[in-house]
Amino acid sequence: MRWGASSALLAEPGFDAIGVARAEAYEATERHIRERRDRGLFGEMRFTMAIPEVSCHPEALLPDARSVISVAHCYWRPEAPLEAGEGRLARYTWDEAYADLRERLDELGRRLGGAYRVLVDANQHVDREAAARSGVGFYGKNTMVITRHHGSFVVLGTLVTDVELEATPALDAGCGECRLCIDACPTHALDEPGTLDATRCLSYSTQAPGAIPEAHRTALGAQVYGCDICQDVCPWNRGTAKRRARLPETADGHIDLLRWLAADEELVAEHERLYVPRKDPRLLRRNALVALGNVGGAEHLPAVEALAAGDDALLAEHATWAMERMRERGAG
Repeated sequence: MRWGASSALLAEPGFDAIGVARAEAYEATERHIRERRDRGLFGEMRFTMAIPEVSCHPEALLPDARSVISVAHCYWRPEAPLEAGEGRLARYTWDEAYADLRERLDELGRRLGGAYRVLVDANQHVDREAAARSGVGFYGKNTMVITRHHGSFVVLGTLVTDVELEATPALDAGCGECRLCIDACPTHALDEPGTLDATRCLSYSTQAPGAIPEAHRTALGAQVYGCDICQDVCPWNRGTAKRRARLPETADGHIDLLRWLAADEELVAEHERLYVPRKDPRLLRRNALVALGNVGGAEHLPAVEALAAGDDALLAEHATWAMERMRERGAG
């Protein structure tokens, strides 16, 4: 099927960026993923990296696939100051951006006609490669896709369709000599520009099973999930923050650390947007303990001490670290 020129598509409302690429194999990306996997740079991370033979082949995701439509939605909002006893989530988790994007892409697919498949936050497709090929953004040195008008604070979505559309050109932009993200990463996860070593990444540490490396704990500060450091320092994001500064401040990404310590299975249910291995709430409680070690006060010490004396070895070890850290800071 053919749907005419892409110019009408590019005026599609509801997306902050949109572009089109041909439905063909991402051969270089597949090689890059396999090389990184062989080097152990993914740690235990799965997602699209686990199945490059699928995620790098949009042409195989739909019979007679012709076009890959990539879209971006900016999620940046001004953040209210953290209150005492609060932890912080990465910005992309603050609202239902993925759900909204999925609905809009489904609507677009219906209007285009033909067969289509929507992929949003899906392991079956490398959405960043589609965004780079279609001109939605370019790969930054921090491995994020950076859009011209909204920086890297975007979530990406994809629509694979059997409708034939004119491809849009790649974005003529890049990082140049800038290395702010590389220098800002406290754990050196970006020392090889354009390649992320997940085993050194703070965001990965908050999502991986097992103990958080001690070398990462202090660097996390109040962060309990994800990390925005490499995005916060990126010059491409300054314009986004300036344009959206008029929006009201939000505390949607702030959580009560003591409540996380006391919660159990309901914690994962309440934060279903977060990837938690095996849906184990202990991993979120582990993260809260690290945050309390960094920002907790004397009023939080009893709860930490109770877990340090408990039977759960993972929580007891992190609680002991947090307790010692709090006392070093004069919290008790």
